[in-house]
Amino acid sequence: MAGQRRYDRTWEEIEAMLERAEEKMHQWKDWYEACKKEKDAEGMKEAARNHKALEGVVKTLKWTLGEIGISDPLN
Repeated sequence: MAGQRRYDRTWEEIEAMLERAEEKMHQWKDWYEACKKEKDAEGMKEAARNHKALEGVVKTLKWTLGEIGISDPLN
């Protein structure tokens, strides 16, 4: 049901999700660079869009974990 929350994630699960998000973000960056070399504009666009989305995910997870320097994930 939408809007209901369980609040049962562990800090370890959140840390693991952060690691996976950072790894995927770096993979998209690498793919962007590969597409750039091949002059693949569509690939570059997709990679940039996904990389940017994951930057938001990473920032939000860091905020959730209380990382110093991340006071508001929306800015």
